[in-house]
This record gives sequence, structure tokens and C-alpha cells, in this order.
Amino acid sequence: MSWLRKSSRHPEITVSEEDCVRYLHLGGDHIQSAMRMDAPDDLELDYTRTMMAFLLFHPRPRDCLMVGLGGGSIPKFIFRRLPGVRTRVVELNPAVITAARGLFHVPNDSSRLRIELGDGASAVHSMKAGCDLLFVDGFDDGDQVPALVSDEFYAAAFEALRAPGVLVVNFFGHDRRFDRYLQRIEKAFGDCTISLNAREDGNVIVFALKGGPASIRWDDLRRSAERLEHKLGLPFPGYVSGLRKMNRWSRQALLIAPDAA
Repeated sequence: MSWLRKSSRHPEITVSEEDCVRYLHLGGDHIQSAMRMDAPDDLELDYTRTMMAFLLFHPRPRDCLMVGLGGGSIPKFIFRRLPGVRTRVVELNPAVITAARGLFHVPNDSSRLRIELGDGASAVHSMKAGCDLLFVDGFDDGDQVPALVSDEFYAAAFEALRAPGVLVVNFFGHDRRFDRYLQRIEKAFGDCTISLNAREDGNVIVFALKGGPASIRWDDLRRSAERLEHKLGLPFPGYVSGLRKMNRWSRQALLIAPDAA
């Protein structure tokens, strides 16, 4: 099965299906989103599951702004599994919204989920302390969208968040510019960042905290992980173990703020 939508202003959209999994591609062969047909509300791709590890650091979000819709995996998951969260998604490409609604089972707008046609970068720049959870996942055939990786954008992301709040950004682990992008996020968020490998997909998820804790004890993280795994069915204990790879830590705690010890 294949569905194609061309546009003079936006990347080409292709929807393919294999082994009962439906895929969304933007601008080329790279997989933007995936949905298992017999479990449409689950998170099929490892990087989307790993993005939900933000709950280890910000367990009670209320208002989420999401830049980029893709196939809608994360907004669907939040809508179904985190009923206390209100989510606003801003998507630049109308064909993506059409595909997400028609082919990826994204729910209709409601008091807890709203999808808008618009420029996500502009939405972030215009928001001041309007959300406590901000997802950024913007690619064009495997390349980061320049407007979503600039110093100015990350500074605006910091201002858009209330405290406590968290920015969640998806990167390709092999991107040679990753260190440069991470430094920009660290600059905007006072070095309060956490990185986590999405091992199956090769992505790296960055969590940037505004007004969060300077450190979190490993015992507390493990207890939270067990509760979240039971609630959401995602491998949170594995995420806790993975935090030791790319971050500062001691035997007692994950160190987040630069002066944490």
C-alpha cells in the first residue's frame, strides 16, 4: 500500500505499509512516523517511546505544545494515556494533517487535543510561559529544519515554558552537528540538559529543564520508572540505566544542574 501527496511548497509525503505497520515519509525515504495497524495508539518507534522519558523529570505536565505532527504518534499516546494533559500541535504542512487524521487515526480536536495549521517556530517565539511541556521533532528528509535549531529558537523555547517545564528534542545520533545543537540548548537552559539514546533507532533525545531539580537520586528515579512502566507499558527502567551514558552522575544521583554534586 502506498499513498503519495505532492506539494510545491512542502516536502513530498509518502505513506507505505509493510508487515502490518504503516509508515509516514516526508521528503524521501526516512521514516517520520509509524503505526502498527492492530495497536494504533501505541508508540511503534523506539525514539518516540524514548521521548516519553521526560516523565522521569517532569511527572505532572499540564499544557503541551508540539512542533510538528508527523503521523501523530505522541499526541495520540498523550491523549489516550495522560488525560490530565492539554496538547496543542502546530503543523506547517496541510497534507501531513490530512494524512494523520485519515490514515494514522489521530483523534478529532477536543478540549484536550488541538491541531493547528501554522508555523511551529513562530508559535514558540510568540508564546511566553504558556506551556510546561514542549516537543520539537522537525525534519526534512533526515535534516533538521534550520528554524528549529537556532540560538534564537532555543532561547524562545526557554521563554515559552513555565517553570517547572521541559523541552524535548529529537536528534539523529549520527548528525555531525549534534554537538553544536546541544551547546545551543545548554546555553539557553543554563546547562540543565539530559541526553538519552534511543537505542533501536540511533536517535538521541535531549531533555532541557527549566526550573527543575539540580539532581535526582537514582533510588527515586528507579521507583518512578517502575510506576511509569506499570502505568504506560514503556521500558522506563531501561531509560534510567541509559542515563549514565551521556550525562553527569554520581553513585547517588543523576546530576542535572552544572553546580550539582
